[in-house]
Amino acid sequence: MTDFSNKRVGVVLAGSGVFDGSEIHEATITLLELDKAGAKIVCMAPNVPQAHVMDHSTSTEESDEKRNVLVESSRIARGDIRDMKDVGADEIDALVFPGGFGAAKNLCTFAFDGVNCKVNSEVDRLIREMHSAGKPQGFICIAPVIAAKVLGSHQPELTIGNDAGTASAIEEMGGKHLDRPVDDCCVDHKNKIVTTPAYMLGPSISEVAKGIGKCVRQVLDLA
Repeated sequence: MTDFSNKRVGVVLAGSGVFDGSEIHEATITLLELDKAGAKIVCMAPNVPQAHVMDHSTSTEESDEKRNVLVESSRIARGDIRDMKDVGADEIDALVFPGGFGAAKNLCTFAFDGVNCKVNSEVDRLIREMHSAGKPQGFICIAPVIAAKVLGSHQPELTIGNDAGTASAIEEMGGKHLDRPVDDCCVDHKNKIVTTPAYMLGPSISEVAKGIGKCVRQVLDLA
């Protein structure tokens, strides 16, 4: 197995929990695969309020509760996390975005605004820096919509599985959508972008892990 101990890989988190933050299975599998490969992991998140807070036991919004994306993401990172504004493309070799609704609510506003969404300024900055530097990026589950919004002018090849509505939105934002099963990934060699459907398709953590594992390995191979 190739040793990637000289590679530093950023992992962008969006909170903690599928309905209002990072999907915890996807984030954990990503961290596990990077660690197994020997890569140095740099967890990060924007220091901004969450769009809202969800009670995951009832799938209802806690209208009076406020949480911070960086603080909640630190739960997954076991406290070892950085404010995204302090991370530049010059100090990492690759960047990976796990999915979850937080990617579409906190890192951008796709969940609310669709193709007219806005991307968090630090997320936008770092994605553009990485792309300009020719460094690979991975986007998991719903996160490819962020790549489409930020890098649409470069016509990135992306997958979120086979959901027609989301695929159409990706293409409207400038991306090219390619259908892929949950245990596979899409590799855009020109833009050095790797995507996998994960829980956009599911149905189980073991199936999701297969695709994320391939995605992470492809990202590392491009680094």
